[in-house]
Amino acid sequence: MWEILKQAGLDPAPERASTTWADFLRSQADAMLAGDFIETVTLSGQRQYILAGIEHTTRRVRVLGTTAHPSASWVIQAVRNLVMDLDDAGCRARFLLRDRDGKFPALMNEILAEAGIKAVPTGIRMPRMNSIMERWVRSCRHELLDRCLIWNEHHLRHALREYEHSTDTHEALNQAAPLRTVPDPITDPERIIDLNIRRRDRLGGVLHEHSQAA
Repeated sequence: MWEILKQAGLDPAPERASTTWADFLRSQADAMLAGDFIETVTLSGQRQYILAGIEHTTRRVRVLGTTAHPSASWVIQAVRNLVMDLDDAGCRARFLLRDRDGKFPALMNEILAEAGIKAVPTGIRMPRMNSIMERWVRSCRHELLDRCLIWNEHHLRHALREYEHSTDTHEALNQAAPLRTVPDPITDPERIIDLNIRRRDRLGGVLHEHSQAA
């Protein structure tokens, strides 16, 4: 929106000067979810389709499933599971961003609407409309799918579970998501020297978890 206004030579309205774009986006984050499909190929040559979603507020990622045959019934069941999970977690999202992939059936919109969530398709050739989801997809490819040989669907599910657990939102920042306060940095040289950082390997060392020992 900012780029469109700038290209048109339109300045922000005076009453908008006191609110930054970052503040505006943060104020909307509670209501936003995003979803997308990821494709990968196993060693046997079978193409697998991964469906994942992310909450804008907490950046929590939910891998909803993976299959070689993303039929309408499979996607609908995955969405039903997502709705139940969101309800159990107390998430009150109102919109779900997704692209115009044909694997999303029309009935999915009705299921989401029953839960008070409106599906919002992104514009044609406008991936930046779903930039938070697209950024996670890029990370998943770079950190996992491009570095791990996937044997089959069962192995893929295991790898995705490990990746999902190893990328919990900002562990090093005490779970500080965009809407949460970042903890004060450690600046005392003596405390820095005494830090005891431990590493836990996942997937045979493909993924690493780092934590501070108590």
